[in-house]
This record gives sequence, structure tokens and C-alpha cells, in this order.
Amino acid sequence: MQQGEGTEAQVTWEDQQNINKFGRLNNRFHELEEEIKLAKETNESLEDAGNELILLDEDVVRFQVGEIFTHMPKDEVESRLESMKEEADKKLERLEEEKETILAQMTELKKILYGKFKDAINLEED
Repeated sequence: MQQGEGTEAQVTWEDQQNINKFGRLNNRFHELEEEIKLAKETNESLEDAGNELILLDEDVVRFQVGEIFTHMPKDEVESRLESMKEEADKKLERLEEEKETILAQMTELKKILYGKFKDAINLEED
């Protein structure tokens, strides 16, 4: 470093660990966004299936189990759809909670890293 350039902050082992942790959290954040999107689509599909089932006049309906369709009583299909919807709602809630936790951790790391490195580090996405 030449004279007059100012001082650069030294990157310590702890700083590098914080940068690495931020990177891992950022990757998980993007994975969660995709998982949340898929979970919402699943919820919408289950809701649509439930609405279609309400409109049916038949007592026995086709229901997909794994890779095959089977004929089942309408009441049993309704209860299965309801339990599937509850599970999907719980999963979506867990994903949203994890996303909020990760955002909070990322915000804290940003404060620490920007506090030390100021403009020498860029943690924002374009």
C-alpha cells in the first residue's frame, strides 16, 4: 500500500467466517424463496381440488395415490384433501419462519460487516 491511499481494514479470521456465513445464509434464503413458491402452488392446487370436489355429484371419485388412480368414496377423499392441506399449510408456515430467521441473521451480519468494511464490501444483490 502506498502512502496517501488511506488505511484498509484487515480481514480477520472472524470477519471471513462472518462473510462465509452471510454467503451460506444468502444461498439458503434463495432456496427458501423457491420452496415457498412451490408450497404456495401446492396449497392452491389442493384448494382447487377441494373446490372441484364440492361441485361433484358422485359418491365415488378417482383419487391419485402415488402413480395410480383409485376409486374412493367422496367423503374419504375430502378428509384426505383436508389433511393434505393442513400439512401443506404447516410446511409453508415453517418455511416462512425460517426465511424470517435467516433475514434477521443476514441483517445482523450486514451491520457488523458494513460497520467494519464500509464501502469496501458489497453484500447487496443487484
